[in-house]
Amino acid sequence: MITANEVHILDINSEYYGTPTISLMENAGRGIYNFIKNELKTKEKNILIFCGKGNNGGDGLVAARYLSKKYNVTVLLLGKQKTDISKKNYQKLKNSSVKIIDIKEIDKLDKIINENNTILDSMLGVGIKGNLRTPYSEIVKKINKSKNKTIISVDIPTGFGTKNAIKPSYTITFHDIKENMNKNNCGVIKTVDIKIPKKAVEYVGPGELQILYPRPKKDSHKGENGRVLIIGGGPFIGAPALSGLACLRTGADLVFILTPKKVARAISSFSPNIIKPKKLAKDISKLSPNLIVKELNHENKLTPKDYEIIKKYFKRIDCLIIGPGLGTDHDTKKTVEKIIKEFKKTKKSMVIDADAIEVVGKNKDLIKNTKTVITPHAKEFKKLTGIGLEKDLNKRKKEVIKWAKNLGITILLKGQTDIISDGKNIRLNDIHNEAMTVGGTGDVLSGIVGFLLSKGLSPYDSARTSAFINGTAGNNAFEKKSYGMIATDLIEEIPHVLKKYL
Repeated sequence: MITANEVHILDINSEYYGTPTISLMENAGRGIYNFIKNELKTKEKNILIFCGKGNNGGDGLVAARYLSKKYNVTVLLLGKQKTDISKKNYQKLKNSSVKIIDIKEIDKLDKIINENNTILDSMLGVGIKGNLRTPYSEIVKKINKSKNKTIISVDIPTGFGTKNAIKPSYTITFHDIKENMNKNNCGVIKTVDIKIPKKAVEYVGPGELQILYPRPKKDSHKGENGRVLIIGGGPFIGAPALSGLACLRTGADLVFILTPKKVARAISSFSPNIIKPKKLAKDISKLSPNLIVKELNHENKLTPKDYEIIKKYFKRIDCLIIGPGLGTDHDTKKTVEKIIKEFKKTKKSMVIDADAIEVVGKNKDLIKNTKTVITPHAKEFKKLTGIGLEKDLNKRKKEVIKWAKNLGITILLKGQTDIISDGKNIRLNDIHNEAMTVGGTGDVLSGIVGFLLSKGLSPYDSARTSAFINGTAGNNAFEKKSYGMIATDLIEEIPHVLKKYL
C-alpha cells in the first residue's frame, strides 16, 4: 500500500533513474486497454472516458487511443490539459477515431452517458484533497445514478475519500494499491505494473526532496522555520560548526551551539588561525547572526555541570543534534546520557551522531521509541548494537531493518551504499563519491537531518531526504574540487541542490 506522496516521489525518481513519466503514462494507458480487452472482455462497443486536466486525465487519453482500435470511444474533456505529457497525448489523440467532446457540452451529459455502457473515470488522481467542485461534483453524481453501466476508475476513484465519490465496479490502479483503497470504495481492484524502475523504488532520489522538503509559509516569522540545538565539540573543534552551517544552509532559522569554552572561542572568533580551513571561519562569520554559540563550563570537554545550562534550551528548540566532535571522555559520556534521558521527556526530535552513538548503545532505553535518527557507519553500528556488519548488502539491510524496528527509531547507516530504515520502510542511497570520506561530511549530514526534523518531517523522511541532499551536494563539490574537496565545499553546494530541485 502506498501514499499519495510516495506516488509523486516515485514518478520523479523514475525520471531520474531513466524512465520518463510519459513512458509510465503510456504503460498505464496500455494497461487499462489490456484489462478491458483481455480480462473484462466487454462485449459493449461504446466506451465513454471522462478525462481531467492532469496526469490522471492523461492516462485516460492514452487508454482512449488504444481502445479506439477496437471500440467506439468518446472522450469528454473537463478542460485544457495542464501537464506537458497530457498535452502531448491529447495531440496524439487528434489523429485517432476518438470522438472528443468539450466540457462546454456538459448540458448533453445525460444523453452522452445513456449512449455508453462502459464508463472510464479518469478525472482526478492521487493528491487531490477536499470536496469536489463543479463540474466534477455534478458529473460524479450523474455517473453514480446511471443504471446498468460498467464503471471503471483509473488509479483511484474521483472524489476518493469524500462523500461524493465515484462508486466504480472496478479500479485499475498502478504499481501498488493506494492508501485506504478497498473493495467497498473501489470495487474490484486490479494492479497494473507500469514499469517503474527497480532503482526508483529502492533508492532515494530528487523525488524525496521535491515532495517532502518543508517549504516555509509566506507569512511565517523568525524562528518558525526550524530551531536546532547542537551539543558537540571538545577534541574536535570543527564538527559542531559544520553541523550548524549545514543546518542553516538547508533552511533553518536559528542554530544554537553549546560547546566547551575552547571550541566556543574558536567558533566565535572567526579566526583563520584557530579554525581551519580559512574558508570555514569566513562562512561562520557570514552566518553568525543565525549561529548562536554559547560557552559551557569546562575548557575542553562536556561535563555534568553543563546540564543546567543546556536544559534551559530545551523549550526554545525543535530538534537536538548531539555527538559531533564530543570525544569519549568519561565525564562527557555521563553527561550525554543525562541530556538524552531528560530531552526524551520533551518528545521532540533528536539526531544521535558520532561519539554519542556509543552512549546510547550501552543504554538503548535512552532512545527506544523516540523521534530519533541515528547516523552510524559500520564501526559505530557495532557500538550501537554489538553486531559486526558483513559486506553483503542484503545482510546489512536485514540488520538495519531489525535494529530500527527493535529500537523504534530510524537508522541511517553510512557506507558505500547507505541504508535508511525505520523498521517498516527501507531506502538505499548510492549518491555520493569516494572523496566524501574526508572528515566532516558526516557532521554535514547530521546538520541536514536536524533541520528537516525541526520542521516536523518524520525521522524516516528526514533521513532519506538528507541522504539525497548530502550526496548530491558532495557530488557537485567533487566535480569542482575533485579529491581536494573538503566538508565546507559540500556545505556551499547545498543551496544549489535546493535551487535545482525545489
